[in-house]
Amino acid sequence: MSSRRLGSQSLQRLLGRWQQAPSRTPLWRQLADALRLLILDGRLALDTRLPGERELALTLDVSRTTVASALAHLRDEGYLESRHGSGSRVILPDNRSVPTLSTAGMSLDLSTAALSAGPEIHQAYTHALTAMTPWLSQTGYGQLGLLPLREVIAARYSERGLPTHADEVMIVNGALSGLALVLRMLTGPGDRVVVDHPTYPLAIAAIQGASCRPVGVSLPQSGWDTDGFAATLAQTAPRLAYLMPDFHNPTGRCMDSATRAEIAAIAARTRTTLVVDETMVDLWYNASPPPPLAAFDPQGTVITLGSAGKSFWGGLRLGWIRASSRTIATLAQTRDTLELGSPLLEQLATQWLMENARSFLPARREMLKTRRDRCAALMQAHFPDWRFQTPDGGLSFWVELPDRLSTLFAARAEGIGIHLGPGTRFGLPGAFERYLRMPFALDSAELEHALLRLKPLWMTLNQHHTLVKRSMV
Repeated sequence: MSSRRLGSQSLQRLLGRWQQAPSRTPLWRQLADALRLLILDGRLALDTRLPGERELALTLDVSRTTVASALAHLRDEGYLESRHGSGSRVILPDNRSVPTLSTAGMSLDLSTAALSAGPEIHQAYTHALTAMTPWLSQTGYGQLGLLPLREVIAARYSERGLPTHADEVMIVNGALSGLALVLRMLTGPGDRVVVDHPTYPLAIAAIQGASCRPVGVSLPQSGWDTDGFAATLAQTAPRLAYLMPDFHNPTGRCMDSATRAEIAAIAARTRTTLVVDETMVDLWYNASPPPPLAAFDPQGTVITLGSAGKSFWGGLRLGWIRASSRTIATLAQTRDTLELGSPLLEQLATQWLMENARSFLPARREMLKTRRDRCAALMQAHFPDWRFQTPDGGLSFWVELPDRLSTLFAARAEGIGIHLGPGTRFGLPGAFERYLRMPFALDSAELEHALLRLKPLWMTLNQHHTLVKRSMV
């Protein structure tokens, strides 16, 4: 398989503000830390070929020795592989382990906003194993998914104010898989796709993986910029727009009914397909969200993505697409070129969970609300210069830092065994260096342990940066 070469200017944009000078940390080590962070975040894809040492040194305005030392260090750690005449390409160490969420261990993952499984997951799979027996005499294939599950999902949409039939639902292997399928059906290389800015990083990756160009519409301090959305559609003529109105990732905000109606009207006028991701829709803490955005679309052109991952457990790897029956039929034909359906056991487990959600989701929401409030109190106590709004739902805070320190902070945190989600992951290259996503899904004791380990690192970094700024005045 041939490597994809990354240009030096593109790599510079991805690196962001990686350099802290003067610093006790050698410049080559700072560069190595920043490159490692990009690899671990997935922003430097595996098998990507990096620019040559001379070219990279010129672009970054550092010595070639600095670049050579950084690349050599990453080769020793197993993150790069170099061949004479072919440059360096991105790999992963053979012995790299998955981060564990243990206060006793050295590694803590604060980059992932997701929950571990509750006891209901074991119940769901136990039920699914029993319920599976009648289906064993069949092939197990099915492009649309099990009819009983589709009926349950359709009934949930109808209860929320969007009348839906089972033939308007397709089961897929997670919301991200659904987005990839929609992109495959509706877009071609070079097409533009409008996104909230910031947005879910894997959505950006899926759009770019489909050879499309993401176009961001900046989110204001609160709500959505409908004027900006309308102007962007008019100026760029995108093939579709991807939005997260229900407890947006990473900000946690929820789109009100008036804005949903306006967004739907703008899309209808411009004939732009809306792809609406409702992954977080069940994770509300003050009030349930308005009816689905598709309920404000009389023409039925909105495509809605749902998922069991955040509501129940990410290990289910099951999601769905809700659209018109004609769109679902076309998606089924498109899917024939990719896969033969979704796992039967997971579908039966998800059906049981959705039928019994009222018995455990309220307690799950209450637990998350308590963790959210505890996380806010910890950040206010230990990081008083961080600014944030308490999210109405979702699993994370969108934290504004006092300066563009996101990449530096995340890179240094890797050195003490804590993986963070810098703001730069959630936007187009060069954006959100002042932001950090802070999940609150961890147990409060584990979260406090992680934040206390980060505190001296942040204080040193912030104080140093403040002194440097003062010396430049």
